[in-house]
Amino acid sequence: MKGLFIRGILVEMKILISNDDGIDARGLHVLAKAFEKLGEVFVVAPLEEKSTTGHSLTLHKPLRMIKKGPRHYAVNGSPADCVYLGIRELIRKKPDLVVSGVNRGANLGQDVYYSGTVSAAREASFLGIPSMAVSTAVNFFDPPEDRLIHYESAARQAVQIIRLFSKIGLKKNIPKHTLMNLNVPDLPFSQLKPLRLGKQGFRFYSGKILKRKDHRGKNYFWVGGTYEGFQEDCGTDCDWVEHGHPCLVPLKLDVTDHAFAEVLRARFPRLEKK
Repeated sequence: MKGLFIRGILVEMKILISNDDGIDARGLHVLAKAFEKLGEVFVVAPLEEKSTTGHSLTLHKPLRMIKKGPRHYAVNGSPADCVYLGIRELIRKKPDLVVSGVNRGANLGQDVYYSGTVSAAREASFLGIPSMAVSTAVNFFDPPEDRLIHYESAARQAVQIIRLFSKIGLKKNIPKHTLMNLNVPDLPFSQLKPLRLGKQGFRFYSGKILKRKDHRGKNYFWVGGTYEGFQEDCGTDCDWVEHGHPCLVPLKLDVTDHAFAEVLRARFPRLEKK
């Protein structure tokens, strides 16, 4: 029996699953299988890996949706493209939920601005659809083989959260333009510490650029650098995950610094004049 009991009534949800690691990623299929318990699952994911592509829509070339199996499609575009097409072309109505992942690697701190995984969930939030990005925090310095990563733990935690949220009503009580960002340590589910609600932290990267020359003698560059740790601050997503806790952070689309805006209003009253 599939679905969620909401106020004593069994409700089968329509769920769209996407990611940025691509249609063949193991984490994607683990997540889709886990959410089949809650309703009808549609999978629309990039044809190729689109990690760290941020939030973008493809406007200058045609997109193709390639059927890979029952309700499983690949798109030659970005994660946001996949959600956009999945909702407007495949399902042709707003699904009850959009879930993106399970990503191979954490999306903590300011990583959410680069993450294709988070962008897929964010695209759904533009439409007021409840959405969640799900990531497994693998060891950055010694990443395991993909087959050894505990994607099942992250997927199971995500399903538990949606079951919990369903008791208060996904659409009624989750703010319209807020998405959830879930990061889960790469551990067996039985070894995970309790879920924690956190705030966005800050990670440090070396920012090193590798400069090379091609066979014609022209320069080319590799950017990205290496991970160097995070800002020590209790209650952040970085801190909770480092100590073995899955961490859920609600992210809103409005990134206005309201506190600083009040300071500016006090200093420059004429800015308020119409």
